[in-house]
Amino acid sequence: MIDYRLHIEAEYDAIEKTLSSLPIDTALSELSELELAGVAALLHNFYNGIENIIKQVFHAKNIQIPHGVSWHRDLLLTANKENIISGTLTDELKRYLAFRHFFSHAYALDVNPERIEPLVVDATRIYKKFKEEINKSFI
Repeated sequence: MIDYRLHIEAEYDAIEKTLSSLPIDTALSELSELELAGVAALLHNFYNGIENIIKQVFHAKNIQIPHGVSWHRDLLLTANKENIISGTLTDELKRYLAFRHFFSHAYALDVNPERIEPLVVDATRIYKKFKEEINKSFI
């Protein structure tokens, strides 16, 4: 039998390493385009980790993982519907979902520092809330 908690703990470690690399004490407008692209990649990785954890919880609870073009959005909405995460957290994570979509379909050098700065600033707080809710509903 698969121990989904081990997979989730590995994702937690990866997310925490990612978050520790974010430049939270630096104005993003001061970064070079290359550095800003790196920050964007870290935010993308952060949200991918969130999705990976949700998928592990779905597997453990025998909830079908959504398919199709809107599966990323449907995954988040289903996690809320199944009471894995709260509506408030779902709304906060929608900003990262939107950024994930942008980053996946745009050029890294098109990242606007003013638009992603709130995501950088809020990431650690949102992650802590996410981890609490996952641990409460699953672990």
